[in-house]
Amino acid sequence: MTTPSAFGQVFGQPLARVDGPEKVTGKARYSADINLPGTLWGKSLRSPYPHARIVSIDTTAAKALPGVHVVLTGNDVRGILYGRRLRDVPILAWDHVRFAGERVAAVAADDEDIAQAAIDLIEIEYEELPAQLDPLEAMKDGAPFIHPDMVSYVGYPQPPEKPSNVFIHSTWGKGDIEAGFAEADVIVENTFTTPRQHQAYLESHSCVVWIDEDGVAQIWASNKAPYSLRQQMSDFSELPQDRFQVNFATIGGDFGGKGSPMEIPLCYYLAKHSERPVKMVMDYVDEFMAANPRHASTMYVRTGVKRDGTMVAHHVRGIFDSGAYGAYKPGVNLMGFSHACGPYRTPNVKVEGIQVYTNNIPCGHMRGPGEPQAAFVMESQMDLVARELGMDPLEVRRMNVVRAGEEDGLGHTFQGINIRETMEAAVETGEYGKPKAPNIGRGIALGDRPPGGGQSTAAITMNPDGSVLLSTPVFEQGTGTYTLEMQVVGEELGISIEHIGLEIWRTGTVDFDSGVGGSRVTRIGTQVAYAAAQEVKSELLKTAAQQLGVPEDRLTYTDGAVRNRDTGENHSWYELLQKAGHSVTGQAEFQDASLPPVTAYVAQVAEVSVDPETGEVKLLTLSTAHDVGKIVNPIGHQGQINGGAMQGIGYALMEELAVEDGRVTTLTFGDYKIPTIKDIPELRTVLVESESGVGPYNVKSIGENATIPVAAAIANAVEDAVGVRIKDLPITAEKVYRALRAKRQG
Repeated sequence: MTTPSAFGQVFGQPLARVDGPEKVTGKARYSADINLPGTLWGKSLRSPYPHARIVSIDTTAAKALPGVHVVLTGNDVRGILYGRRLRDVPILAWDHVRFAGERVAAVAADDEDIAQAAIDLIEIEYEELPAQLDPLEAMKDGAPFIHPDMVSYVGYPQPPEKPSNVFIHSTWGKGDIEAGFAEADVIVENTFTTPRQHQAYLESHSCVVWIDEDGVAQIWASNKAPYSLRQQMSDFSELPQDRFQVNFATIGGDFGGKGSPMEIPLCYYLAKHSERPVKMVMDYVDEFMAANPRHASTMYVRTGVKRDGTMVAHHVRGIFDSGAYGAYKPGVNLMGFSHACGPYRTPNVKVEGIQVYTNNIPCGHMRGPGEPQAAFVMESQMDLVARELGMDPLEVRRMNVVRAGEEDGLGHTFQGINIRETMEAAVETGEYGKPKAPNIGRGIALGDRPPGGGQSTAAITMNPDGSVLLSTPVFEQGTGTYTLEMQVVGEELGISIEHIGLEIWRTGTVDFDSGVGGSRVTRIGTQVAYAAAQEVKSELLKTAAQQLGVPEDRLTYTDGAVRNRDTGENHSWYELLQKAGHSVTGQAEFQDASLPPVTAYVAQVAEVSVDPETGEVKLLTLSTAHDVGKIVNPIGHQGQINGGAMQGIGYALMEELAVEDGRVTTLTFGDYKIPTIKDIPELRTVLVESESGVGPYNVKSIGENATIPVAAAIANAVEDAVGVRIKDLPITAEKVYRALRAKRQG
């Protein structure tokens, strides 16, 4: 039987993750752990060239190898393209390859070794072609098209009468940008660049596809958006969605990278041709070579200010190397880059986000897509503007941050604006203004991200044996979604979460679910769980009224019991259900894709030491202040902050998916550096709580916020320490050393 929990003692408590025990004991089943009878191994052969014509493919030897069941080439799937909103990715390249790492052939065999041996036997003759590797060159008039047929692609966003390698050009802002610059006393212009960054999740992409006896493709995959995946499978195959069933498998990390299909469409065709289940697992060479990392960017910024520091105009033009395909883009247009005007009340703003096809690795989602780039250019520029004016960078920010009732640079007027309180909390915690030793520097940077929107469903069943079941279509990827929703259920029903079970629905159980990501889960998950709890309480009271012979409006549900308003008598809910002989279920849906009336601000102060002889940068402390509304689970919340901060540190100081002549050269974790435990600085966190969140619990987003300003805060701290400005991430010792040498040489 359940143990009632006092109302107010479940939500907001530091409870352990409900899925933790399965993961640490090895009971969790990832898609690579799914072993169906007769499963074959699938592998793909990838192009060594960034741009080439396929002259011929000889698969004779591969097909003759014992244990090989299927060998596919582009001719077997010619003309089939897939993607989330823009469908431009072939299952296998057929005439041309567009990046080094593109799939050109695939096999399904009895085991992994045979599959690899068959891949090695496939002979391909290529005619290497000139490659467009620089997006600045690829976007010029007259540049050869990466995709000559792009205007025929489903979802192609640009006007078909103006095809170019620029496949999307988004513009945000307000006011009159030219009039704003005419009003300015000082105009500061700079250029910044950022690299590709891989998500570095522990679990690489994997999938299993089996077409069952009813002709339904059963799919297990490391994919966090099962309904979107089902839609994409339906689109390219031209089959109804009910011919695809996505089943839950544990996902081993995401950070934005697990929303794209990757090998799943190819695995489907291998399963279809072999009439057997097929498993595909990308190794990390494949991941680095051909997954969907954060975009590299070149950003031009021009800011106009009055001599007192008041911002009057701000123009940013960001050019993103999207690589060979655009199908992996978040909403296609990298909405996060719109934040390149920062949380400031600039009256005249123009932000341009330009995505360009090249012959490089295709890019896609990573934690806060477009926003770390936006914050790096915006918050670095704020310091440079301050230095041009001879002012303290903090004072320029204090002068310009948006205040209650004011519009930000995008024309949004948010409720409960807490940017000033958040900034001052970071300043105090980070000891921004305190004296410091030589070669020690401190830098500040700001950012914000509103909670994302979308659609989800939840159902709650209360059973006569005292158990409660939460049912959800969400395939969480490690962020604590299930714990969050259970805490809401426990709070509303007055029940400890130890007595709440979990059921994860496969696709088709409900109409749609947006999936996890985009900082939407806390907003949507709390509201849908809350609504389902109200529904199940209503159903319980109907049953109780029948059992007690009391009008329903004379009963209430409080602290795990049904109470008679007139007599004050309490009745255990499960005893009432035992008398009734049945369970009760409440189901609810939440759907809201609109921008919420609040955003979540973040401010960070970085303290670094810089060795003036070698250029080595050591991050000593990173102090982060978050505008959080109310917190569902302090443990999970802090985990998101620390993890996000570390990914931001990697982006700032070491991570770079390096490409030479169109080929990724950082193909192992020995070459691609990410922060380890030795790189963790002192992390200080201060939480600015308020009632300005969304939904019944006033929650805000946290998953992506901590990553956004880190690089700019560190770059600003480096300049504060030794007087050199690094505008090209990552901030390596070599770059700092060269800048210091150039400074000394005058």
